[in-house]
Amino acid sequence: MTKFTSFPNNATERDVSPTGFLEIENLVKSYPTTDGDEFVVLNGVNLTVGENEYISVIGHSGCGKSTLLKIVAGLEKATSGSVRLDGKEIRKPGAERMMVFQHYSLLPWLTVRENIRLAVDEVLKDAKRAEKISIVNEHLAMVNLMAAADKYPDEISGGMKQRVGIARALAIRPKMLLMDEPFGALDALTRGKLQRQVLDIWENHRQAVMMITHDVDEAIYMSDRIVLMTNSPAATIGEILAVPFEHPRDRASMRNSKEYFELRNHALNFLDHYFTQDE
Repeated sequence: MTKFTSFPNNATERDVSPTGFLEIENLVKSYPTTDGDEFVVLNGVNLTVGENEYISVIGHSGCGKSTLLKIVAGLEKATSGSVRLDGKEIRKPGAERMMVFQHYSLLPWLTVRENIRLAVDEVLKDAKRAEKISIVNEHLAMVNLMAAADKYPDEISGGMKQRVGIARALAIRPKMLLMDEPFGALDALTRGKLQRQVLDIWENHRQAVMMITHDVDEAIYMSDRIVLMTNSPAATIGEILAVPFEHPRDRASMRNSKEYFELRNHALNFLDHYFTQDE
């Protein structure tokens, strides 16, 4: 039986994880209720993410995964605790952290090229026009969208729209990419192709990535570590699993390995335990 690097106490995880690039410490997020009490969504979350590390966060619906991502993005504020990126406290959204949402978030009156260029113009204000054109073209090519560059969002498929969102996020050269179920709205075939494409990009242009997903196979295929969340209220990190496969990865050979099935079953058993607790 393969022994996985697993941390049932998330405070211990800080001592053995990669050198902290993103550092989440004693994070609590709660909301006031109508009866004057507080509903605690996240309670005592501790996590560090390395500068070039790809992590996935998995848990049942309502466990606070997306809330955690939004706090890292600066879209929501923690009730207590701290979140630091590269040593600086996160207090608001910033161009060093770019978000890719499940539902594309493209401006329908702009072409593919213009959607990407808008982000470049907004963030890279001092860049010359030729440099901006070069950056946009580079990222269109990176996600294989040069042929669709002058089409509008309603003229392209869902998978292509998501590639535009990823290219737009990467084009401003963020320090960290945040993805909230980026493949969740896609059909199985498109999802598999885009997973491979995103992983190819990351393997060639390493950066910190935090991805929310419900898909255990997706998390194993793409991630260096998998963060398993307990249920809300007062959700926290239940376990963190190290994925024992080197990059670049081959999906077929991974799925035929003993380690893959043991890791997959370990994660599914964790999730099943918390699913059963809900009943």
